[in-house]
Amino acid sequence: MSFLHSREQISSGQVVEVDCSHQCNVLLMTDSNFQNYKHGNRFEYLGGHYQRLPARIQVPSTGNWNIVLDLGGGSASIRHSIRIHK
Repeated sequence: MSFLHSREQISSGQVVEVDCSHQCNVLLMTDSNFQNYKHGNRFEYLGGHYQRLPARIQVPSTGNWNIVLDLGGGSASIRHSIRIHK
């Protein structure tokens, strides 16, 4: 599994903005869903596959959120940035 990951404390209503040099899956998920994702189990997330970036995802509730850039089974040398907007 090839992915990049960042765990952040984010408040409800804030927007996660992810920019990447390649199309990818941008997934925003809770800690328990991230654990399921890593172990290949069923998980829920916000976001999806983005061909055009930056991706912008609004956070539904305050807490710790996992931001995952998943290359969909591929591998690449990518440039990316993650910003949290109020």
